[in-house]
Amino acid sequence: MILPEWMNGLTLPAWLDEQWLFYPALCLPILIYWLVRRGNLEKKSLARQREALETGLDEPPSLHPAIDPVKCIGCGACAKACPEGDIIGMIRGKAELVQPSSCIGHGACRAACPVGAITLVFGTERRGVELPHVKPDFQTNVAGVYIAGELGGMGLIRNAIEQGRQAVNEINKRLKSQGRRSDVDYDLAIVGGGPAGISASLAAKMHGLRFITLEQQTLGGTVSHYPRGKLVMTQPAELPGHGTMKFREVNKETLLAFWTDVIQKSGLKIHYDERVDAVRKTGSGFEVHTTQRTVSTATVLLAIGRRGTPRPLGVPGEELDKVVYRLIDPDQYRGQRVLVVGGGDSALEAAATLAEETDAAVTLVYRGKAFQRAKLKNMKRVEEARTRGRLRVSMETDVERIDVDSVTLVSGDRRGSIPNDVVIVCAGGVLPTGFLREIGIDVEVRYGT
Repeated sequence: MILPEWMNGLTLPAWLDEQWLFYPALCLPILIYWLVRRGNLEKKSLARQREALETGLDEPPSLHPAIDPVKCIGCGACAKACPEGDIIGMIRGKAELVQPSSCIGHGACRAACPVGAITLVFGTERRGVELPHVKPDFQTNVAGVYIAGELGGMGLIRNAIEQGRQAVNEINKRLKSQGRRSDVDYDLAIVGGGPAGISASLAAKMHGLRFITLEQQTLGGTVSHYPRGKLVMTQPAELPGHGTMKFREVNKETLLAFWTDVIQKSGLKIHYDERVDAVRKTGSGFEVHTTQRTVSTATVLLAIGRRGTPRPLGVPGEELDKVVYRLIDPDQYRGQRVLVVGGGDSALEAAATLAEETDAAVTLVYRGKAFQRAKLKNMKRVEEARTRGRLRVSMETDVERIDVDSVTLVSGDRRGSIPNDVVIVCAGGVLPTGFLREIGIDVEVRYGT
């Protein structure tokens, strides 16, 4: 190895021979590459963060990570662990949420953090999230009424399955300690037939409980109303008495077929199309009033979704048969003139799916200036369909009136009617807050806690 001229004549320590000078020279290119790569990744993270701010998509919808910058060591493990993509980025050597609206509270980031710099919270300082009061054992402030799954803020299928199982384990402990009652029809009434309800039912069967499971709609709960072919993110989860559900990414149809198989093999009976209208305290138990019966039970588990009932537009003509509140099968709208109303993921998915898979004439209207709380991939699908001329998009537009063969739209000072056969309203759902408060359950607003 040739030494620099300025080092000629110097006497190096015995332990520092020429080979020791070789290693820094070897490491320098690696260090430069790492710094350049880190700088490029930070630029991309800043761009995604700026895009989220400019489009108004800078608020997480529900459960999400809160990152402590003091504890964060900038290792990037959280960003790599997130299965949803580029939700977390590295900015100025620290982890930050760069696509908050796409975060679904998976929790993999918290598990991956080696220094405990991440906690999962609901809501932010600017936007609160309504949640029922639930104790660690899944019991509400009303003794004997429990909550599991999406209603409690845990929207992931894996979390819902796990909570359904855990909640029934707690209920079984309660019933054992107090003794089984003979003056009620059931030990447990499970309200909801989605992942949390199915898991809870399997656990109740395994424990030998007398139980009834009630679902106001069809198999799968919220999942059943996803558009055809929609991909659902989940993780392996343990189903009581059945084994491990091993899906990570699965489409709607495959998932529903899986649930059907589980129910058939386990012999579960779920009462579909039976809505629970009221839960009333009676002595030390409850009366559950449905659209078809009234039953008495020692305990109640609410495993329902957060959306409750679809939010109506409140305009003349909304009672017409052509107005629906979800897209299930795009094929039924072939050759028709369809208006999709809304700015969230369900609206964008419905409009894009119709434009991509059918010859329907599709118009998407939204009252806001930018699509709120929609995933970037859905916004891209809408933009691509609009660019190809398959979809009309009208922002800052409201529906004023719905008629048999037309819809009247208002945008600022402009008003006009368009021909129409079908209106799909995707304006979100009304939280079942009133239902919960009638039972006596406290509902609180979380601001980043």
